[in-house]
Amino acid sequence: MQPNTLFYILISIISISFIIDKILDTLNAKHFDDKIPAKLADVYDETAYKKSQAYKKTNEKFSNITSTFSIVLTLTFFFVNGFKYVDDFARSFTDNPILVALIFFGVIMLGSDILTTPFSYYKTFVIEEKFGFNKSTKKLFWLDKIKGWLMSILLGGGVLAIIIWFYQFAGKDFWIYAWALVAVFSLIMNMFYAKLIVPLFNKQTPLENGELKTAIENYAQKVGFTLNNIFVIDGSKRSTKANAYFSGFGSQKRITLFDTLINDLETDEIVAVLAHEVGHYKRKHIIFNLASSILLTGLTLFILSLFINSSLLSEALGVSIPSFHIGLIAFGILYSPISEITGLFMNYMSRKFEYQADNFAKETFEATPLITSLKKLSKNSLSNLTPHKAYVFMHYSHPTLLERIENLEK
Repeated sequence: MQPNTLFYILISIISISFIIDKILDTLNAKHFDDKIPAKLADVYDETAYKKSQAYKKTNEKFSNITSTFSIVLTLTFFFVNGFKYVDDFARSFTDNPILVALIFFGVIMLGSDILTTPFSYYKTFVIEEKFGFNKSTKKLFWLDKIKGWLMSILLGGGVLAIIIWFYQFAGKDFWIYAWALVAVFSLIMNMFYAKLIVPLFNKQTPLENGELKTAIENYAQKVGFTLNNIFVIDGSKRSTKANAYFSGFGSQKRITLFDTLINDLETDEIVAVLAHEVGHYKRKHIIFNLASSILLTGLTLFILSLFINSSLLSEALGVSIPSFHIGLIAFGILYSPISEITGLFMNYMSRKFEYQADNFAKETFEATPLITSLKKLSKNSLSNLTPHKAYVFMHYSHPTLLERIENLEK
């Protein structure tokens, strides 16, 4: 295969992916004004439903602008040999492969972030503000941005540097060492994310003694779930949207409640939401997701090891000096159709797990408070209650609200 042929294959993959996404977005948008199903009629009153429609349409228009800008920028970068210029720039400082790769990705990520930050800013302080969701300040927005850059440099750059070092001394067998590294890193992040990363962005405090804590502890004891760590996170400093999540294993497992969730729901509804989260743990969903992620990473790294030595990947991007980082860019695009397929499978399993967790909550607590909590959370986030089936199949990690309620009412 000629480099020029591979170049146009890469362009085709990027373009086709964009076209498919736009088709799905258009199909989904056509259902924004659909009549709400009877089972969900009590989610919105007329005023709230009009507001939710306006929110969906505003976000859809904004998404079209940002995605079009992104693909035009990406394709322009390809056609003007942008990768070659950035690679040459990185090599003007050093010949060390690791440092060249770090400078290369640093320049691309920083440039991309600078160009897309105005869109992020507009989304936060115009769209989210207009619809009453935003609670963030401009100071907090920029602090989050700086912290995100530092984390990318330290964690992302550190992992990349080690993987390239593995490649230098192990050759095509580097993927084994890289797989072990990513597996350990994923395990550590899963175990200690709440202790190591979350405090950089949010304040977490133990849930105070009272009716809610007692109800949660009584439920946990009933289902034989040892729970010593119940925390409240100050999500309200950024948004009014609510959430709750489970993290960690063994003695490190904890349940984290957004303060907005506590404000929006009644005690029995919060316990029902937590029963759902406990269901994920009891049904081993967290272990499955972690194991699947590690296995898929191993498969990806193995396939990468078969192609990374090929100079064709670098030449296709206009770079004459073959390198790991240029090969990684080209491979990432070539692999994206496979990644899309595995993503569909993981979304399918995730939707299946959501039903199982809902059933666990229904069997060990009650279905009614879970139903009312799901309706309240959907209303408060102006969720789309009538998504297109194809869009759900491709993008949703959770069943639709209607599907979850029908399952809970069985």
